[in-house]
Amino acid sequence: MLNNKIILISGATSGIGRELALTCAKNQATVIALGKNKKKLEKLYDDINNLGEVPEPVLLPFNLAGANPQDYQDLALEIAARFNKLDGLVHNAATLGTKTELIHYDILKWYETLQVNLNAPFLLTKALLPILKLAKQASIVFTTANEGMHGQSYQGAYGVSKAGINNFMQILASELETHTHIRVNSVNPNKVYSGIYNQNFPATDPHTLPSVEDIMPLYIKLLGDFSEKLHGLTFKFNGTEEYTTL
Repeated sequence: MLNNKIILISGATSGIGRELALTCAKNQATVIALGKNKKKLEKLYDDINNLGEVPEPVLLPFNLAGANPQDYQDLALEIAARFNKLDGLVHNAATLGTKTELIHYDILKWYETLQVNLNAPFLLTKALLPILKLAKQASIVFTTANEGMHGQSYQGAYGVSKAGINNFMQILASELETHTHIRVNSVNPNKVYSGIYNQNFPATDPHTLPSVEDIMPLYIKLLGDFSEKLHGLTFKFNGTEEYTTL
């Protein structure tokens, strides 16, 4: 379903990002895996290669919390030098930050959370747009969250960053509405049991929730060319292959 496509996934070493990297590879995409943990990236590389006849993945160790604008430009140049296009960009990396009242929120943790969850997607998108425009059909997919849909107590910088991502996606989709072949959408995993969901709601029984595997068809749908008419939408996942459009 993704034959000959080049797809970059941030936060590719755990949770939804890791499962998506494996699923994209199974669907014959060349995966560019972005992550800060080199050992986890190497493990992902081995796991993808062990799938059998799939394209070899590309590993890009990258610390979103500490990278500066030039680092993103260098990253784009590295990808452009290796490939002549980029078909997909999935913004999946996120950090929960701290669950506390705003008055007690650590300022540096606030900065770091917004840097990873909001500033990094902007910088990465800005750097990679010229390469995405070289693809016949390209897809940008953001991962959002319920906490970004309306304000909730103790969600702090995480909730603010996800609210920002929702608005960023809509602005970007509007600006790319014409004169490009790039579509832009968001996925709200809702209550999928991922690593960050476990951190946010540690008392939840994982057996009562959908798994990261369950949401993969939605991501693959948005990355494949058969979704070329889907643009500027947020898809809220409600269970196995069930979702609503917001």
